[in-house]
Amino acid sequence: QRVMMGRNLYKAINDQINAELWSAYLYLSMSMDCEAKGYKGIANWFYVQFQEEQAHARIFMNYLNSRGEKVVLLPIAEVKTEWDSVLDMFKDTFNHEQKVTSLINNIAAIAEQDRDYATVNRIAWFIDEQVEEEESAREMISTFEAVEGNKYGMYMLDKELATRAYVAPSPLAAE
Repeated sequence: QRVMMGRNLYKAINDQINAELWSAYLYLSMSMDCEAKGYKGIANWFYVQFQEEQAHARIFMNYLNSRGEKVVLLPIAEVKTEWDSVLDMFKDTFNHEQKVTSLINNIAAIAEQDRDYATVNRIAWFIDEQVEEEESAREMISTFEAVEGNKYGMYMLDKELATRAYVAPSPLAAE
């Protein structure tokens, strides 16, 4: 006899899978907009974000599967496809990551309320990850504000961001 996860917690995690896939789609859209505008390095930065968000969805899918719960994939809502500037992309990134943080915190709160300590433990990684995601977006906003209107600065940042490489997050690397 296995113990079922609380239904509210299950729904929140299954919805989070959709939110992570939507995030991936958003960052892929940003990457493609950068490609279209000739910023291959910045496109790479957003493409790595796309890969990370897919990995986050996979971690939640693996977690539900490990708990004997069925993952139900939901339709992914439309995303924006064009931004006025790279700075606007990073401002949208920051606002989006703040929203994701609130969703993650909600899962943590439900897990605590349900006394589902396995989920409390799993979600702790995501809580730490969100601190990093928000910090990264804030740093990018400051960086791109510093070079606004400076073509050479944009060129140098584009070259720098081309070096970012995807690294599998520890919960996936451990599997």
